[in-house]
Amino acid sequence: MSWAGKLLRVNLTKGTVTPEPLNMDWARAYLGSRGLAAKYLTSEIDPKVDPLSPDNKIIWATGPLTGTMASTGGRYTVSTKSPLTGAIACSNSGGYWGAELKMAGWDMVIFEGRSDKPVYLYINDDVAELRDASHLWGKSVWETEELIKKGLQDPLTRVSSIGKAGEVGVLYAAVVNDLHRAAGRSGVGTVMGSKNLKAIAVRGTKGVGNIRDPKAFMRVTKEKKQILHDNPVTGQGLPTYGTQVLMNVINEVGALPTRNHRDNQFEGAKDISAEAMATPRKTDGKPQLVTNQACFGCTIACGRISKIDQTHFTVANKPQYWGASGGLEYEAAWALGAANGVNDLECLQYATMICNEQGIDPISFGATVGAVMELYDLGILTKEQIGIEAPFGSAAALAFLVEETAQGRGFGKEVGLGSKRLTEKYGRPDLSMSSKGQEFPAYDGRGIQGIGLAYATSNRGGCHLRGYTIASEVLGIPVKTDPLSTEGKPELVKAFQDATAAFDSSGLCVFTTFAWGLTDLAPQLQAAIGEEFTTEELEKIGERIWNLEREFNNAAGFTAKDDSLPPRLLTEPCKTGPTQGKVNELAKMLPHYYEVRGWDAEGRPTAQTRARLGL
Repeated sequence: MSWAGKLLRVNLTKGTVTPEPLNMDWARAYLGSRGLAAKYLTSEIDPKVDPLSPDNKIIWATGPLTGTMASTGGRYTVSTKSPLTGAIACSNSGGYWGAELKMAGWDMVIFEGRSDKPVYLYINDDVAELRDASHLWGKSVWETEELIKKGLQDPLTRVSSIGKAGEVGVLYAAVVNDLHRAAGRSGVGTVMGSKNLKAIAVRGTKGVGNIRDPKAFMRVTKEKKQILHDNPVTGQGLPTYGTQVLMNVINEVGALPTRNHRDNQFEGAKDISAEAMATPRKTDGKPQLVTNQACFGCTIACGRISKIDQTHFTVANKPQYWGASGGLEYEAAWALGAANGVNDLECLQYATMICNEQGIDPISFGATVGAVMELYDLGILTKEQIGIEAPFGSAAALAFLVEETAQGRGFGKEVGLGSKRLTEKYGRPDLSMSSKGQEFPAYDGRGIQGIGLAYATSNRGGCHLRGYTIASEVLGIPVKTDPLSTEGKPELVKAFQDATAAFDSSGLCVFTTFAWGLTDLAPQLQAAIGEEFTTEELEKIGERIWNLEREFNNAAGFTAKDDSLPPRLLTEPCKTGPTQGKVNELAKMLPHYYEVRGWDAEGRPTAQTRARLGL
């Protein structure tokens, strides 16, 4: 088996670090990473717990294929109860940190309680201890990683940490590793900050040596890597253009949410696209994009490394931002750009660097700024309140607000609450483009019906990565479905949600699913950990995880009424393009989705469903 078979339990209140054997019955039932962390979390905390109290717990978890030679085997998840939504939170990250934890001999680290002073956890193979982090508090992610490595005199140490945003209580603060890879959504970094936990530094030298059938594993992973290589998305599109390849595509189909979803196409999309990133600038003759980058074990390499224009107003007097850094991904470019009507590519790069540096989810931040700009446009917010003129399209306002929010200053404190709380405060809750309190990503649920249903039913609030129906509805993977039709969408959403839960829990990247299905994941798991992990069993594991998360949310107080979309998506039709005149037909899809799921009319798993899944 390729589980390490043990976890670390860290009691921050007592200052203790205790190894424990992994519950192998749970590991076989929930696989690892997202699924296994959800099982531990839901078994150990009260669903009604205050997310920022010491009684909440936060878990870093790897999957059985994390740290192996399986392509994209660098993933880990951070799971907790979300301060942004009050729902279960599980945020996934790549880079190298997850593989390092696994190679140090640990599947998972569980933190409980709250330290009375800033600390970080240091893990060096079997040795693990809490260390003082007073000198790191107030530092950025970038500074924290550098200081820890210098202090340990080991540049190969991998660091997962929070920046200023997690310390000052931005409700969508991220956990960042390897400088610009992030467990970005749902405020996992906020919970970390509430516990006075600054970082986890890991050095692992053991490797992952307990593969069940090494020869079979080498054979099957080689075969599956070839499939990724030969696929036009994972072998060509993502390596060449990254996720930003979608900017012009989604705009053309009429589903690029623009100006807080007022519009569904952005006239400036081409200016902030992948193609624009690769085009030489007029100022210095160099493109913003420097190169692509891969996470641990990844053969896709969708990551972007970019350099900002040194003469741009955001950095003209800030040379610390002139070097190569993590570049724009599609969701960030949309949230910082189209969502606010901003088409200044250099400003978007600056904002994404601040988000990486201080640990902020760019999706929730950008979408919240979109709500602020609409409130300003309506005259509900003023320059005096915000601190700057903030019309749609203002790059100056975007740059100002990302700085204020990251530092927890001025109006940035309100932006840090997220769009739901902010719009409620100013009497227009309808202007929050969110579900369960988490902001939507870069696809309009009116023009793509299935993703609208996925947003409404996502266990962690508005999210595309819990069921990426865009693959089918726009890209035709694995089969083409009509984005404007509701027919078959409940079945499609359920299938994507369950399969994604299995992939997330394996320790591999969901981007592999552009080329792979569960039929490709199953033989890799069989060679690594056992023959029982058939395609059918993985389907059941994914469904079990989804229902476990749902039951936690139900116990936390969520009901069928929370499986909703903002009035704008249900009543205001798209204005332009192929989707003109469309609204999301959630009322038509949701009851059938419940039936397909084996839930009652109130969205609760029935006794038969619970029994079938062993819940």
